[in-house]
Amino acid sequence: MKIGLIRCEKNEDRCPLTGCLTCLKETKEGFANYYEAQLTGVFTCHCPGENVGNLGKILKAKGAQAIHFCTCSFSRKEDGKWKLGQGFCENVDGLLKKVTNETGLPCVKGSAHLPEGYSVETF
Repeated sequence: MKIGLIRCEKNEDRCPLTGCLTCLKETKEGFANYYEAQLTGVFTCHCPGENVGNLGKILKAKGAQAIHFCTCSFSRKEDGKWKLGQGFCENVDGLLKKVTNETGLPCVKGSAHLPEGYSVETF
């Protein structure tokens, strides 16, 4: 499966995507539903996300068959563990729906460091 990845600008100066890329390569965490996965590209979404549909279209043109939004967009790290809620993006579900509607691709909410008990959502 060819995967596009969208991250949040609020974390781009702190996170080099090491966890996301490792999980993608090893098909675990948010990528566990794939037999194998290959990265087609990464974009950074800038608030308020007005261009996210275009980012998705470019990833699709580059071969992406699914687009994942990084876990930090909807979760936070607290006491060394990832907790659901209060992530960097207040409208992550709306952005996922927008990308799906504009590209026809499945958009997945989650990458690495999934909160305990969280199952990835596909839009």
